Amino acid sequence: MSSFNDRGGLVGFGHYAPKRRVLNAEIEQDLGLEEGWIERRTGIRERRYVSSDQALTDIALPAAQMAIEDADIDPATIGLTLLATSTPDHLLPPSAPLLVHKLGLPNSGGIDMAGACAGFLYALAMADAYAKAQGIAVLVVAANILSRRINPQERASRVLFADAAGAVVVMPPTHKGQGILAADLTSDGAHYDLIKIPGGGSRNPYRPDMDPNEYLMSLKGGQTVFARAVTTLTNSGTKILDQAGLSPSDVDHWAPHQANSRIIQAVGTNLSIDPDKALMTLAKYGNSSAATIPFSLSKCRENRSYRTGDKLLLSAIGAGFVSGSLLIGM
Repeated sequence: MSSFNDRGGLVGFGHYAPKRRVLNAEIEQDLGLEEGWIERRTGIRERRYVSSDQALTDIALPAAQMAIEDADIDPATIGLTLLATSTPDHLLPPSAPLLVHKLGLPNSGGIDMAGACAGFLYALAMADAYAKAQGIAVLVVAANILSRRINPQERASRVLFADAAGAVVVMPPTHKGQGILAADLTSDGAHYDLIKIPGGGSRNPYRPDMDPNEYLMSLKGGQTVFARAVTTLTNSGTKILDQAGLSPSDVDHWAPHQANSRIIQAVGTNLSIDPDKALMTLAKYGNSSAATIPFSLSKCRENRSYRTGDKLLLSAIGAGFVSGSLLIGM
């Protein structure tokens, strides 16, 4: 087992994607779209959906187990587990305590965090602070089953969303320049209604005559979402690089939320980040909301390594226009 004396910051990575592959052709045929329509507009070629017997904690579990094994630490040293999700097993209780139980973590607290696509960044910021303050390891998992929240007749959501999980283990830093170096977490409630699941909350609770579509994803104002996403992530990334006194060339790896290839390309161009530094899983795995960043961090390690001293830039924006950027030192 590794000790806190020789390793710190992000020390373990894990990911999980369900087995079922859903190709664009299937969706294009159902929606009457011409061949290639989805990939041209989103960059997605296929995505993964869970099987009928899988729930949220079922896909979060293998990603978390992989991250703990990769970290090579005693599970008993994990003192907190944060689960970023918009699709928990149940509305009540939270799913994190069940995940902690399934993982067999004897000393870990557990709580869900509902920050939509940016949820992992918020959870990671909390994990970094808690690990530093308490001197313990923190497990951060992001997982979503969005295939069960897609309106099959709504093109905007059906072509994008997918199911996946990713996880990281955060440990107290062992040297300067490790962990979060700069952070910018924001929200813009003026655009609260553009991406939402309308029914089921206290504002629109269950009614016997409720339209089932009110429990499914609704996306509106595509051009507004695109423009705001590009502007917000560009400004946020510029801000934290300035905070850290770094230039875009100092970024070794960029992990953007895998929302849409056009957004990623526009933000990368605006930030002057070399495209080769972008961690990309969008084409084969689609958009699994908060899970895309930890999933990409883990999956892309199969072809690249993170070395001591590397700088990672993470960027995300989603429903509620909850957004943020983190700059992390390895």
